[in-house]
Amino acid sequence: MVREFWRRIAEGLSTADAAEACGVSEPVGSRLFRQGGGMPSVELEPGSGRYLSFAEREEIALARQRGEGVRDIAAMLGRSPATISRELERNSATRSGRVVYRASVAQWKAESRARRPKTAKLVANPRLHAYVQDRLSGAVRAEDGSVVTGPVPREWKGRNKPRRQDRRWVSAWSPEQIANRLKLDFPDDETMRISHEAIYQALFIQGRGALKRELVACLRTGRALRVPRARSHGKASGHVCAEVVISQRPAEVEDRAVPGHWEGDLIIGAQRSAIGTVVERTSRFTMLVHLPRMAGYGIEPRVKNGPALGGYGAEAMRQALAAQVSELPLLLRQSLTWDRGKELAQHAQFTMDTGTAVFFADPHSPWQRGTNENSNGLLRQYFPKGTDLARWDASEIAAVAATLNARPRKVLGWRTPAEVFDELLLSAQQAGVATTD
Repeated sequence: MVREFWRRIAEGLSTADAAEACGVSEPVGSRLFRQGGGMPSVELEPGSGRYLSFAEREEIALARQRGEGVRDIAAMLGRSPATISRELERNSATRSGRVVYRASVAQWKAESRARRPKTAKLVANPRLHAYVQDRLSGAVRAEDGSVVTGPVPREWKGRNKPRRQDRRWVSAWSPEQIANRLKLDFPDDETMRISHEAIYQALFIQGRGALKRELVACLRTGRALRVPRARSHGKASGHVCAEVVISQRPAEVEDRAVPGHWEGDLIIGAQRSAIGTVVERTSRFTMLVHLPRMAGYGIEPRVKNGPALGGYGAEAMRQALAAQVSELPLLLRQSLTWDRGKELAQHAQFTMDTGTAVFFADPHSPWQRGTNENSNGLLRQYFPKGTDLARWDASEIAAVAATLNARPRKVLGWRTPAEVFDELLLSAQQAGVATTD
């Protein structure tokens, strides 16, 4: 029944439908799904043929009912008589006070004996356990090393992340990042190795005893079970002129070989709060733009065609973004690809102020800024939708950016964006010195 339940789940059925198809109640199916953390607790694929299958055990049970001997059964199944003899001796049912061979009991006994449970790596290796747990749930720290506590979330109740509510601020490396960064941090220590799947299983499967289940809240998705994710679509606006559409962007931007090309957007919060996000395409380095509300917000009445006081009006956005981008060497601020939001309506003045060319993605085409969209998804773990983003000051936002830039990335060979961007900064500075000699 358990194997059939997980096969139905693998076919895409809901928990309720899979339980009905297997002839069990919905609560039983839900309990099976949650205990497995959304992952099958049994092998779904058929065996290799080395061991007796359930179908073969059913044939053995029927043959025994007919009174057939061991050699006759072995000849019928194409197995050794010794195999059949051991099967009858080891896996027969004995609870009734007499030896009776039943296929279901024999299959259960064989699977129980084959499991041979081992002590999980994270249980046997405290140093590896500490490393993994720190990368999952380590504190967010400011530049001076002090801990930035962030918001106080609600107590975890074994469910998915709360919708439009605060989440705990942690380092939040993904299991894949942790597993591959171990090879760089401990190149000569084979004991400091673990697969990302082993980390996921330690988090999701109850009874492993390695990592606490509540640490699933530290994963980016914050889901208590492994389920498909939904995707959102961007908005479009019509203020973009033909000279700055993405088709006019230099071809060198596409292959990411030339650094200094950025993608940007806003993450929006409650009460017209927002944070600007800018990501460098080559290094995946993220900068966050602090956008505090302007004086008079919530007090003065709104003025038609007046300045936006929410913090991300065109004027406030241009000033804040220009101040941040201008700190970079000219070679590392060549272009910026933005969503079609009206917050960058003053892009012409921004280009004059910074020397950075601005291009806008096509309507309803978030994949044209895929690097930024991915980063925004990561940042939502710290700044959930529906929360007031204006309550965080510039230093707290910078601490979150530093935490994100300290995560190793697969696309960077498990180096961090900060490490790669530091190399780009050094190269840009050396190039600047060379041009002035």
